[in-house]
Amino acid sequence: MTLRLTLFWLACLFATPLYATELGKITAEQLINMQQNHNALVVDVRTAPEWQATGVIANSQKLESFDGNGHFDQEKWLADLEKLKSSPEQPVILVCRSGNRSGKIGQILTEQLGMKNVYHLSNGIQSWIKNGHPVKADCLTKACK
Repeated sequence: MTLRLTLFWLACLFATPLYATELGKITAEQLINMQQNHNALVVDVRTAPEWQATGVIANSQKLESFDGNGHFDQEKWLADLEKLKSSPEQPVILVCRSGNRSGKIGQILTEQLGMKNVYHLSNGIQSWIKNGHPVKADCLTKACK
């Protein structure tokens, strides 16, 4: 294989977008871009005490994931998520404290359920705050706007 052909194949490999059922990991800046330019739905999967402790990302939706016993009611959570989405193709960005829970939920959505356009915020709300992005006080409702 010639060097030119090898470089061509490498370029194709690295230019390939995410597969439809692959969870995307994004930065705070990418979240802002997707929220502003692609109507991305930002879903905060933390608990009420966590929302109150740090606040939430503006225009995000609060949808607790795991209950106090660490149980994830997948069916109920998915039904609630679908009510929040404006369309089946709408990008969904999951946010938790550190990226752990959002990554686990994102993997369920993409790998087990085949959902498209699912992302999670790398290092969670901690990275958002660390990078100086604003949060809104938790207003004790489903959505803080």
